[in-house]
Amino acid sequence: MLKQIALITLMGLSASAAMAGQWQVKVGGSAIAPTQDTTVAALGNAKVEADSELAFTPSVEYFFNDNISAELLLATPISHDVLINGAEAVKIKHLPPTLTAKYNFKNSTGFTPYIGVGATAFIAWDEEGVKSVKEDFGYAAQIGFNFQPADAKNWGVFADVRYADLNPEVNVDGTTKFKLDIDPVIYTLGYSYKF
Repeated sequence: MLKQIALITLMGLSASAAMAGQWQVKVGGSAIAPTQDTTVAALGNAKVEADSELAFTPSVEYFFNDNISAELLLATPISHDVLINGAEAVKIKHLPPTLTAKYNFKNSTGFTPYIGVGATAFIAWDEEGVKSVKEDFGYAAQIGFNFQPADAKNWGVFADVRYADLNPEVNVDGTTKFKLDIDPVIYTLGYSYKF
């Protein structure tokens, strides 16, 4: 699956490179806050939830014109402690590649708001204390802004908020399975550079 995603991404980037446009690299730090929890009957109606985490979240963006762009989030593996009734029970680590199509509200100021919609994935990287965690795919949404100071040619700062619909299946012991509702909101602040 990772090879397929990498191949599709490279094909998309190669096709984009043939078009006239601009690339932007963004380097940010994110707070990842799960918004859901799961009640698991097989565990005595225990409340199961993933905890909040901090992560390094670089991304690359291609501008087709002043208004339309596509952004690929290339975050490092994100680790979550999974809590059962408030107590740390297991750890899961995953990659969250996310591709969004964005509309940038370009204007005469250095302040450019944007919105985006797209797709995201939960690609299991490592797990401790469970038999397995399955891959999951969902939708993503994004809202934010980029600010470029008047004396800055290519660089700027950005802030945005994303929502990701992620509910991977966790297999505890080969027989006990449940959907772990994570559905995180991701708050990001960072630096952007346009080529």
